[in-house]
Amino acid sequence: MLDADTFDRIREPRSAGRLQPGAGAWHRVSRRYLKAQLLSYGLLLAVVVVAVTVATLVLGQPWPLIPGTIAVVFLVTMLVILPRQVRAIGYLLRADDLVLRRGILWQRVVAVPYGRMQLVDITHGPLDRHFGIAQLKLVTAAAASAVSIPGLDQAAAEALRDHLVEVAENRRTGL
Repeated sequence: MLDADTFDRIREPRSAGRLQPGAGAWHRVSRRYLKAQLLSYGLLLAVVVVAVTVATLVLGQPWPLIPGTIAVVFLVTMLVILPRQVRAIGYLLRADDLVLRRGILWQRVVAVPYGRMQLVDITHGPLDRHFGIAQLKLVTAAAASAVSIPGLDQAAAEALRDHLVEVAENRRTGL
């Protein structure tokens, strides 16, 4: 259930210095997450183009083209690299912790011990609900350790939440 409608593999950097978080069954995010992100950035790009066009025509000045062009270049770049970014997101359920991996150039690998989890939260906005996806957030006592797994199928997010809560309760009883 956790890997329904997901990408077939996680994109790995090819360099010799890449992070190796360990072996196991990596779970991936839903393909619908990519569609939701592409739609979100596409709508933002359309708003920027319309705003710059209207501001340039109404004010009769070319200066709105400068920040508008910068924003358009940034958003188009994000639209181009977004598929690769999404395919690089994955999580691994190990015996004592959950490992989250994301990033190709700037890699981030976070291990969250089950016994330290204080809150497991599922959030989804209107666009996420439309695509049937959710974001799972894990919070521990450390302020900088809030971890989120975006783009999970709604049923997979609920099943993962229930599993993590159950395992976390079992681990905390020994503390």
